[in-house]
Amino acid sequence: MNIIAPVSTLMSTRLITVNPDDNLEAVKTHFDEHSIHHIPVVRYKKIVGIISSADFNHFLRGFTRNEQDSLLESVRLRAWKAEDIMTKKLAKVEVSDPIRTALEVFKTNRIHALPVEENGELVGIITTYDVICALAEEEIKLEDYNR
Repeated sequence: MNIIAPVSTLMSTRLITVNPDDNLEAVKTHFDEHSIHHIPVVRYKKIVGIISSADFNHFLRGFTRNEQDSLLESVRLRAWKAEDIMTKKLAKVEVSDPIRTALEVFKTNRIHALPVEENGELVGIITTYDVICALAEEEIKLEDYNR
């Protein structure tokens, strides 16, 4: 992996997002139906927050799985909005920033996802998973291995 390449070479652009006013039932649906761990919260193409699966699970903690609790969970999910649990103070990178910048932000802040912007608008997301996949796909050169 070339760490001076732009983050655009690794970022995901097929984003699943929610609006700050969307209820948490919509957030739950996205987490349940897609294999994702972060949902950007967007208003007019601008990122205003992010909800991680850990944030969401923290919100749900304390519920057991009997019929009455299931009803209470459903009511709670419809009553709360994405903006109520999203992380608001976000680290972000620009589409042209080098991957090295994203790695430094991940390391320093111990986060796992970074929104990627271009001209102030959300255009992608880069995650530690993206970095791991890129590293795992690299070819191992025998001469490098024998050193």
